[in-house]
Amino acid sequence: MKFRQILTASAAVMLVAGCASYGMGGGYGYGPTADVEYDGYYDGAYGQIYDGYWGDNGTFFYRNSANGRYRRADAAHVRRDAAPGFNHVHGTAHAAPRGGDRRPG
Repeated sequence: MKFRQILTASAAVMLVAGCASYGMGGGYGYGPTADVEYDGYYDGAYGQIYDGYWGDNGTFFYRNSANGRYRRADAAHVRRDAAPGFNHVHGTAHAAPRGGDRRPG
């Protein structure tokens, strides 16, 4: 019986830990669940970036305005390391307001 309790408790911890990520619903479109600072290098392909965040899988998600939806950036345009033609970007992606996921209405 003790083994079953340990197994159940472990599964519950893993389930909760899996939900604690930078984005809701896998991150795509929704934004971070907490304010997150980011650094990266960007080639300007998407125009002015308002804010963004690095997803759990190393993909960068960005939006162009405060009310915009987060979009997945192509790795060819946003990267973590410096490269010719890329400019350093640093900022903070702001968490969704309480009770909302910041999807445009």
